[in-house]
Amino acid sequence: MALGEETLSPSWLVPLTGFRTDFVTKTSQPVSTADRALLVGLGWKRAPRFPGMPAGEQGRESLLELVELARSAGAEIAGTVFQVRESADPATLVGRGKLDEIRAEATAHKAPLIIFDSNLSPMQQRNIEAATERRVIDRTQLILDIFARHARSREGQLQVELAQLNYMLPRLTGKGASMSRLGGKSGGGGSGGAGGGAGRIGVRGPGEKKLETDRRRIRDRVGKIQKSIEDIRKQRALRREARSAVPLGTIALVGYTNAGKSTLFNALSRAEVLVSSRMFATLDPTIRAVRLPSNRRVLVSDTVGFIRDLPKGLLTAFRATLEEVQESALILHVSDVSNPHHAELDEEVDKISNDLGVADRPKLRVFNKVDRLTEEQRALLNHPNAKGSGTNGGPVLVSGLTGEGVEELLRRMDLALPVDPVVTVSLRLPLAEGRTLALVHALGRVLHSEVQDSHMLLEAEVPVSIARKLKLSSFANDGTSKRVRA
Repeated sequence: MALGEETLSPSWLVPLTGFRTDFVTKTSQPVSTADRALLVGLGWKRAPRFPGMPAGEQGRESLLELVELARSAGAEIAGTVFQVRESADPATLVGRGKLDEIRAEATAHKAPLIIFDSNLSPMQQRNIEAATERRVIDRTQLILDIFARHARSREGQLQVELAQLNYMLPRLTGKGASMSRLGGKSGGGGSGGAGGGAGRIGVRGPGEKKLETDRRRIRDRVGKIQKSIEDIRKQRALRREARSAVPLGTIALVGYTNAGKSTLFNALSRAEVLVSSRMFATLDPTIRAVRLPSNRRVLVSDTVGFIRDLPKGLLTAFRATLEEVQESALILHVSDVSNPHHAELDEEVDKISNDLGVADRPKLRVFNKVDRLTEEQRALLNHPNAKGSGTNGGPVLVSGLTGEGVEELLRRMDLALPVDPVVTVSLRLPLAEGRTLALVHALGRVLHSEVQDSHMLLEAEVPVSIARKLKLSSFANDGTSKRVRA
């Protein structure tokens, strides 16, 4: 593939609306109804790669992912430019010559926005904007924009705003007299401050006062958001403590964005979570109760999808949301097995899992979207030498869309969860203990029940943790048996 411009096929050119790239301290408004964007990707000749993979191939795959991200943000893709380099240019990332080419392509495609598939330093972003005379954003800013569009809960909105402000703070700049309390034009070198040159009499202002004011306002806002997020974290901890009063194992779904987690979550829990092919369509965690084949009830949590080069600030901001992963007893790592590069994407998920400190948590691999595979591809996955076939019995092949393999997945989840033995108990519960009666019916399996006077005589099978938490021993009937069910 030749270097330089790579024009996308017509199937990519779908006009979408609502792309927002400006970041302010409170709410952000769409810049226009449809932004045409030129996408710029880079590959590195010396980057680690798999044997046989051409130089820069990972960069091309990342650029294709950037196309999906931009479409999810509502951009109209005008074209792409790709470059393979030995190393990054400190001032412009791509070099002056390539900047001239990018500017020409943006002019030819009438694209007022340029999106780089790399994280730009504040200096690089300013230099590129000056050279191309276009708005320039990087991968991080694009992801933040998508998160801002899709956040629905108050917590999610606060977390996105915090990440946006931390991203914007080092990028505030002052430009001459416009940033000083005193106006007027100076002879050179900007306004205000000691040591001014000729022509500065009457315009020596107090320095870049407005810039410092903006920074102070952002820091104040960041402090308020952090306090609000901490309050939300405490409320979440209280709700989790209330849930722990009725102990249920928690299972968290994690995976690369667009791996089909929400579709699989709906198939497991019969919920109606939003399902979309766009990246980061769902951000706020959803929790539903699911009954396993052993009659145990567990809580299943659908979390935000991961992505390569996920901004560190965003990962930190969403740590409260990701606490559901950290508190889970079992993690379902969902992969889109129809993606030929799913192994590389799984490695990115593992990296983020390590950052969250859950690498040692029990994990079950789930290969989703098997309905898209051919019989030959399925046979390779089922081969004893297939990757992952020796860990925890191998991955589970499922299709969240068709329901194929869901029953097997539930069975494997039951086996993988930490053991909670089931005991048979005989109880004599006062009818006034309505909550305890309801929980025994909901969390266990009632074998026999009858009303006697003002009491309910029950024989039921319940997990040991439930019996201990509800203090069922205090309601034991004569002849109570505590035998562990095989």
